[in-house]
Formats: sequence, structure tokens, C-alpha cells
Amino acid sequence: MVHTETQRNSMLLIDTTSNPSPLGLLGFGMTTVLLNLHNAGFFPLDSMIMAMGIFYGGTAQVITGIMEWKKRNTFGTTAFTSYGLFWLSLVAIWLLPKLGLADSPNNISMGFYLLMWGIFTAVMFVGSLKLDIYVQIVFASLALLFFLLAISDFSESAGLKLFAGYEGILCGCSAIFAALRQVLLELYSKK
Repeated sequence: MVHTETQRNSMLLIDTTSNPSPLGLLGFGMTTVLLNLHNAGFFPLDSMIMAMGIFYGGTAQVITGIMEWKKRNTFGTTAFTSYGLFWLSLVAIWLLPKLGLADSPNNISMGFYLLMWGIFTAVMFVGSLKLDIYVQIVFASLALLFFLLAISDFSESAGLKLFAGYEGILCGCSAIFAALRQVLLELYSKK
């Protein structure tokens, strides 16, 4: 049998790596719940939220995005890397003024920051329509959260920010549920 050069140089690669999505969803979900407990008035913004934003919400999601890239998952790469960098940028927004490296943002600039994330998330929600309902709920509730937070900054409405905090708690919980659902379904070999 004669083999062409292409046939000799091609081989089938089988992906044996684990699903990184639960890690990213948990990093996003747990950090989102904690920040929105603050937004809902349960406790002040402190180092606990910032540390979660840097390490679990930020770094873990960026790592997840890189792992999704390895799996050739453009949607997962874009989502996890972007939201990981969202958390890192948000912590920088809080810390840079405290370190004397930049001025604090005003409500208008924060409103536009959150609006841009809301638009991005709304488009990602459209992409999530090809995924399971649990992931769709995460993206829909997150888009709503960003828009509520943007409007609360533009209008300087403490009541709307409080409402957004409760909605954000639900959003974070939906991500935690979606993540743990994936872990347990895989562990127990359920479809």
C-alpha cells in the first residue's frame, strides 16, 4: 500500500484532559455571590472580596480560559478569560486609587464600564443558546446584573444597587449550581 506524505504525517489526537468549565463557573459564581452580598448590604467591601476577585474570580477563570483554548473551545476561552480579566480589572479599579496610582472612577465612568460588560454578556448570552439551559441562565442573569449595576451608577440609585445585589446573588448561585451539576454528572456518569 502506498502512503502519501500527508497520510504518514497525520495522526489522531484524543483529548484526555478534564472539563475545565466547572472551575471557571465556580470561580465566577462564588466571587459573584460574595461581591453581591456586599452590594445587598450584608457587609462592606473588604480584602476578602478583593482576594477572591484576584485569585478565584480572576486567576482561576483565566487559567480555565487557557484550558478551554487547549480544548479548541472558542466560546469557553472567550468567556472565562474575559470574566477572569473582568475580576482582575475590577480589583485594580478599587486598589489603584488607594495606592495613589490613579483617581477613583466617578459614577458615569463606572456606569460605562458596567454597560460595556453588559453588552458583551448579552452577546455571549446569544451564544449560550447553543448550550444547556443552566449556562443560559447564568449568562441571562449576568447580563441583567451588569445592566442593573450600570443604571444604578448612572442614576446614583442606592435602591437599584441593593436590588442588583440580590439579583447578583441569584446569578452567582446559578453559576455555582451549573458548575457542581457538571462535576456530579461527570462523576456519576450521567448524561
